[in-house]
Amino acid sequence: MMKNKVQLITYADRITGKDINALTDLLNGPLAGVFAGVHLLPFYNPIDGSDAGFDPIDHSAVDERIGTWQDIQALGEGYDLMADLIVNHVSAQSFQFNDVLKNGDKSAYWDLFLTKEDVFPDGMSEQEQQAIYRPRPGSCFTPITCENGETYEFWTTFTDNQIDINVKSTAGVEYLDNVLTKFSQNNVNIIRLDAAGYAIKEAGTNCFMLDQTFDYLDKLSAQANELGMETIAEIHSHYQTQVEVAKRVNMVYDFALPPLILHSLFTNNSDALVQWLTISPRNCLTVLDTHDGIGIIDAGPMGDKAGLLDAAQIDNLVETIHTNSNNQSRQATGAAASNVDLYQVNCTYYNALGANDFDYLVARAIQFFAPGVPQVYYGGLFACENDMGLLASTNVGRDINRPYLDATVIDGSLAKPVVQGLLKLIAIRNSHLAFNGDFSVTGGANSCVLKWQLDEVAIELNVDFARREALIIEHKANEQTLTSLSDLLS
Repeated sequence: MMKNKVQLITYADRITGKDINALTDLLNGPLAGVFAGVHLLPFYNPIDGSDAGFDPIDHSAVDERIGTWQDIQALGEGYDLMADLIVNHVSAQSFQFNDVLKNGDKSAYWDLFLTKEDVFPDGMSEQEQQAIYRPRPGSCFTPITCENGETYEFWTTFTDNQIDINVKSTAGVEYLDNVLTKFSQNNVNIIRLDAAGYAIKEAGTNCFMLDQTFDYLDKLSAQANELGMETIAEIHSHYQTQVEVAKRVNMVYDFALPPLILHSLFTNNSDALVQWLTISPRNCLTVLDTHDGIGIIDAGPMGDKAGLLDAAQIDNLVETIHTNSNNQSRQATGAAASNVDLYQVNCTYYNALGANDFDYLVARAIQFFAPGVPQVYYGGLFACENDMGLLASTNVGRDINRPYLDATVIDGSLAKPVVQGLLKLIAIRNSHLAFNGDFSVTGGANSCVLKWQLDEVAIELNVDFARREALIIEHKANEQTLTSLSDLLS
């Protein structure tokens, strides 16, 4: 069971400039006692593919440039350790797909990959193609010619370097079984089901989050549980979908929270935030920033379903991020930087808030007091600003928030008041017993109170957005202790 304490999200190489062992040393050294666990972003071969490890050539191998499975084991001995099970796809450079390129449909690995014909054996109409939900514009099929001269249309939900897996085939099942087993043997105790919403495709549907997808998540979660691992579903969708998914897996991400907090700080209105926290899943992970960007779709309308925010509020949210970041986020978002996910804004959360230290601490405090286990992305931990140099060199929008750090940068960041304030907040979240109790939320248009109660012990966060005041109030017996967030910056 994942500990109910703050977790870190990070790449091993980008946070340290080195490897997995250097990350372990950082967690046991300068960050000792700060995190109970770590989501180690893709460490598979290679870590520097077209999608920073989310396009594995060999999902069952650690990239030797940053370590070995023994190093993974060592990290997992001291911390909850989460790894990504990339459910939907594998690299076009994988040995399996190279064999397909050589041998076509005679390849031993042919059934591992999904083609248009697998789902539409009688052909696909234009209407059926238009109905398919996809995170980027254009066709979800890539025609590829094999050495036998035959051209096949392979399903490529994300990029043409990420060939979709046929998860229903024996080869697809065996492929994912192998990775799960490898995880269970090496102290990985939490599995993040990456892009799982796209795994099941059926003709005549939008091929995203189908009833069959829910059934598939049920089975995959049960399989992981039998191996001693918990599962986290990574799905960006309408907020009601998140509520339903939460019933099928051990935990789900609260992706609606980051845009709702920004909306509250931008407009001084917490109505939508309070509405969501009243109904949000309790078995969730909370994030503000991740390696992907700031999700927007999770709080907005989808089709004929109303969102927690309406279309105009979503537009205002995105434009305010662009303004606060001096339009840096605009350069990194959407088609401007060849992005996969057009529904996410690429920007550090710190810059999305105009690099305002107090607002940033308020945002983190709300995250830590919201239901769920908090995760902090390494860029957010150090209040990193947009890496425009890296963006310019790669033209990958997400790289604006995927900086390469080293010991010198970390030492300097740890001295910043905003980082010191964040570390104090983390200490409060990790140590206070009331966070194991019952949650309640109340609020007016301009304010909200998030409260946790365990027997006679309670802690609450009281935020007045209009006045820009935030207090943490601790109750024990007849004693009351007040901490102003502004004081954490001094």
